[in-house]
Amino acid sequence: MSETLTTNKYPLLIDSFNRKHNYLRISLTDSCNFRCTYCMPDEHQHFLPHNKLMTSDEIEQLAKIFVNHGVNKIRLTGGEPMVRKDFADIITRLAKLNVELLITTNGSLIHQHIATLIENGISSVNVSLDSLKPSTFEQLTKRNQFEKVWNNIQLLLNHNIRIKINAVAIHGKIESEIEDFIQLTKHLPIHVRFIEFMPFTGNHWNKEKVITADEMLEIVNQNFDTIKLQDEKHETAKKYKVIGHEGTFAFITTMSNQFCGECNRLRLTAEGKIKNCLFGKDELDLLEALRKNEDVSTIILQSVMSKHAIMGGQFNEGYNYTDASKIVNRSMIEIGG
Repeated sequence: MSETLTTNKYPLLIDSFNRKHNYLRISLTDSCNFRCTYCMPDEHQHFLPHNKLMTSDEIEQLAKIFVNHGVNKIRLTGGEPMVRKDFADIITRLAKLNVELLITTNGSLIHQHIATLIENGISSVNVSLDSLKPSTFEQLTKRNQFEKVWNNIQLLLNHNIRIKINAVAIHGKIESEIEDFIQLTKHLPIHVRFIEFMPFTGNHWNKEKVITADEMLEIVNQNFDTIKLQDEKHETAKKYKVIGHEGTFAFITTMSNQFCGECNRLRLTAEGKIKNCLFGKDELDLLEALRKNEDVSTIILQSVMSKHAIMGGQFNEGYNYTDASKIVNRSMIEIGG
């Protein structure tokens, strides 16, 4: 059979809208050492017990099944993935697969794992950083860790590891810092991404808190001469560059200009459930099937084929008409970043 239908004996992950899925995001844990309000709705969040989480061996087994089905890009997320005691073991296992292996982190524990990242060829890390002001950073995360995170960003740069900084853009908060984030790209090879504020259970979202990519770009253009860059296929971010700057910046336009038609992503939660969309309510339990020695591939294919065309089928009319209270989903910490 042709490559578009199968890879060896395993069918590729193509949904009913002919979208081919080759990118898997694996949440290693729902636990985090920060308490960002848009991600974790409760300071006293109850996390999954250890026996409910995928073990490092189970993560490897499930990842191999996805790779058999054509996945060639895996991103490790959390919670905070580096709080897992076996993080180094997981990285070492997955680095042996024939995939591009990436990580999203809050940056606070990178110094403890830099050797592991280097030894396993991790070439790109996404760091969540919503403010460059220590006081605002502490207000958002409820942790006084800005200096440590910034030092770890410098540590990654010193080892020639590419960095994307993810900043959640909330109307009334991000405007005063947009220029500072853009200034970061002047002398540093950093890619800054502003993420439109998205609704999840417990994060107090409403449409008034959304500042769109167009609105943010207008602010940028008041102070900088920018050019639009070419966006790669399946890319969620609209990329730009300030003329003369070493780094770049972008906007993830989930709310104002969804990119579902090009989606190639699947998600595996920390307890081993597959989500075919960040905003979808449907989940199927791969870990239970694996532990019962059942056919995991069939469940994966079932999930892929049930994927909705747009935004998990929950708010197809755009964010201006979205009632967050009617969306059935989890909090971001439970889904995986």
